[in-house]
Amino acid sequence: MESQAHSFAPDVNAHLPRVNNAIYTELGQRWYDAQDDPVALLRAESGLRNPWVQSGIVAAGLQEASVLDIGCGGGFLSNYLACQGHRVTGLDESAEALGVAASRDVTGAVRYAQGDALDLPFESASFDVVCAMDFLEHVEDPERAIGEAARVLRPGGLFYFHTFNRNPLAWLIVIRGVEWFVKNTPRHMHVLHLFLKPGEVDAMCGRAGLGPASFVGTRPRLDRAFAKMLWTREVPHDFSFVFTRSTLLGYSGWTRRAP
Repeated sequence: MESQAHSFAPDVNAHLPRVNNAIYTELGQRWYDAQDDPVALLRAESGLRNPWVQSGIVAAGLQEASVLDIGCGGGFLSNYLACQGHRVTGLDESAEALGVAASRDVTGAVRYAQGDALDLPFESASFDVVCAMDFLEHVEDPERAIGEAARVLRPGGLFYFHTFNRNPLAWLIVIRGVEWFVKNTPRHMHVLHLFLKPGEVDAMCGRAGLGPASFVGTRPRLDRAFAKMLWTREVPHDFSFVFTRSTLLGYSGWTRRAP
């Protein structure tokens, strides 16, 4: 009888909105060209984070690392790291996004694969580096995603990620602010209950066998390009992001699997 009672337990998240991941299959070349779409913000963020990831890989002494980019989307990070000489695999559930990513791979060396981040189709200890940028807030079970990332990391391997903090300010700026000030922002592109506090991510990493995570905040650069976006509702080509000590909005982080 006890097992039957559990089988009929209510889903406490059933009333919460579902994140709309289908939008990434419909972008086509707008991944790289659109300014009237929040994907332009993602491109601008990659301009800050891609060199940051590369510098961490090099600082770890990995000149030609094997890298897995989970939720690679249109290939902003995968293609960048391939140009730095790394052996990159980009994984995403969207065949359409993978096609765009491959079409923009000037090296022709990135291996793009369709698959499930919660059940990675790779052997354990396969990669020197695993990245999950703007991904953890798009899955209902981020702990399982982090566990899978840790599983496929070699001992001493690096895990890089970027996500958003869960608080009223993040809801106002990251969710509502983008809806107000960027054209063509789809409903439920982000949902607050899937945002993650840094302490939660750190705890998930620990349970997955990763070391303590280090965090750095990110925010838009408050300059002319930012003001232009507010006025036109389009993201200028020179719109950019900066690192900050505050993790109240978006934040990047990294950790390492134990040797």
